[in-house]
Amino acid sequence: MSRYDRNVRTGADRANLYDEITNKIIAELEAGRIPWVQPWGTSTAKAPLGLPNNASTGRSYSGINVLILWGAVIEHGFPGQGWLTFRQALSLGGNVRKGERGTTVVYADRFVPDDEKKRAREAGEEAQAIPFLKRFTVFNTAQCEGLPEAIQAVAPPPPPGMIEPRVEALIKATDIDFRIGGNKAFYVPALDYVQVPPPAAYFEPINWHRTALHEVSHASGHHSRLNRDLSGSFGSKPYFFEECVAEISSAFCCAAMGIVPTVRHSDYIGAWIETMRADNRVIVRAASQASKAADWILSFLPEAERPGAEPETEIERRAA
Repeated sequence: MSRYDRNVRTGADRANLYDEITNKIIAELEAGRIPWVQPWGTSTAKAPLGLPNNASTGRSYSGINVLILWGAVIEHGFPGQGWLTFRQALSLGGNVRKGERGTTVVYADRFVPDDEKKRAREAGEEAQAIPFLKRFTVFNTAQCEGLPEAIQAVAPPPPPGMIEPRVEALIKATDIDFRIGGNKAFYVPALDYVQVPPPAAYFEPINWHRTALHEVSHASGHHSRLNRDLSGSFGSKPYFFEECVAEISSAFCCAAMGIVPTVRHSDYIGAWIETMRADNRVIVRAASQASKAADWILSFLPEAERPGAEPETEIERRAA
């Protein structure tokens, strides 16, 4: 096979991977299922609420992989959120059971095509790298045998009474200007403050915390923090992209703190589907930005309570 053929196939594989992920997310949304809001705490979900993690390193997966692995846990009824590569299972003294099928997850990287290198040299410019996704396969620890007991153990959910005070303390620790009042929840980028109605305004008190984390997720994008584009006006693609980021970030934060995520803006689902159909990379970018937002917010938890987080590239490089 020529270098040209390899490059064409590699490029096609990258495009197909984005399509696979996007089409699956769209299908879920059209079926009325939200990938970042799973039926935790019901007979459908055997695994406890939490972020999926690499059972060997203890690190949490991030970005689109959280949505992929949550979906697999629900679809197959796995009892835990721990995952391993085939080699990691062997390195721990166990193995993947014969006949088990893994789940495809991805990591993002960048490369510079030969043509771009040549163009940059001739123009005296810096070569521009192209982002891409690479796939690899992981297995839930329930699909393995012979693993150490500590790896197979499923952590119990946190006591319900500890959830709300932790969220309130977390919001305060971010030092975001957080105001309680009025009858609408919103974030004002120009003035950099969040406003959320009082808890009594919510039918279920826990919804106050879900809403608060959604709005704090917006505030994480301020130019003094993660510097996302918050300039989109209502109805624009940037606006719906940022809403998707805040939805997923809030879900990640809720899951990390033992709160079952819910959809805060179900009326935006149609716009999200339309945006994904127009750009097969947008959901991957949104999930990536959501992970960065959630990581920033959760970094204000006491160190012992923070979920492990590490870029997927490093997880896979160590696992290979």
